Amino acid sequence: MLKVGLTGGIGAGKSEVSRLLVECGAVLIDADRIAREVVAPGTPGLAAVVEAFGEEVLAPDGSLDRPRLGSIVFADPDKLAVLNSIVHPLVGARSRELEQAAAEDAVVVHDVPLLTENGLAPLYDVVVVVDAGTETQLDRLVRLRGMTEEDARARMAAQATREKRLEIADVVIDNDVPLEDLRRRVRDVWDELVRRAHASQEPRRPQE
Repeated sequence: MLKVGLTGGIGAGKSEVSRLLVECGAVLIDADRIAREVVAPGTPGLAAVVEAFGEEVLAPDGSLDRPRLGSIVFADPDKLAVLNSIVHPLVGARSRELEQAAAEDAVVVHDVPLLTENGLAPLYDVVVVVDAGTETQLDRLVRLRGMTEEDARARMAAQATREKRLEIADVVIDNDVPLEDLRRRVRDVWDELVRRAHASQEPRRPQE
């Protein structure tokens, strides 16, 4: 098994790259999706969040009111740390379960938005960074996601710098290109990941 950490700044196109890798045959473990699952209604995770922050963080239907919770924790680093202490272990445990269920020769891609910020690179055999220029990111966030330019710049500023992400990269995928060029690059990267996965499965030759 080859464990791949996939990351990139907001608006860089990481979701598109993860989709293309799945098309190639990757097993995708999406940290954001798991983070939502572990605090779904009826889970111990949601109960722990309510215990820590009160029932005001619940929507009328009993689900987590994410905007309300966000307004509480992002204004207070201590409260954000409390939330992370609840959610991160649950996400880690679920990610390990999914990883262990994959085939021995699988390429398992962990889609982790805050991989750089949380110092997680050592957990993976290969770190793939999806890279795009600042203006490209800004354009995508405003044009495709409907953010204001001010909000988009604030979101980008809250993440690790482009330089910090590139420092930890074993493989960089340039996404300042048309989709067909991106598709070709992802295919090349996939071929290399498969080669590494198979190499890791080969028995070691005995020392002479």
